Amino acid sequence: MDEEKPERGFRVEDRRRFTSTGEPRETSSEENQGPRQARTSEQAGADSEECRRPLPELTFSTFVLSLSTQALVLLGEAPDPTGKGVQPDLEGARQLIDILGILQAKTKGNLDSAESSLLDNVLYDLRMRFVERARSKG
Repeated sequence: MDEEKPERGFRVEDRRRFTSTGEPRETSSEENQGPRQARTSEQAGADSEECRRPLPELTFSTFVLSLSTQALVLLGEAPDPTGKGVQPDLEGARQLIDILGILQAKTKGNLDSAESSLLDNVLYDLRMRFVERARSKG
């Protein structure tokens, strides 16, 4: 009945590229090949093209529109950009709408007329959509 069982647990393996003295560690080809897969040149090219594309200027208006778009996705009113078809999340949408409300209160008197109008309109629209969605769900 005293059968030898293999020892269970985990094995610690040092994969650092340098020793504690700073000397380069010799690695075998097995160590270099792990669970990571090498990226194809096509993937690397696509990533570098994304990096070269200039990002749009970040302004208060683009920030407000970004938050409102996220809220619309969570309400199920806009397509999910990931393509995964996420289910509507009313609590998440409510939180984003509340964040926009906080921004409205904290920036009162500090926005130009276009920014203030945008924030007012976005908040009104999101609140109406939220109420409509909440009523249809309940």
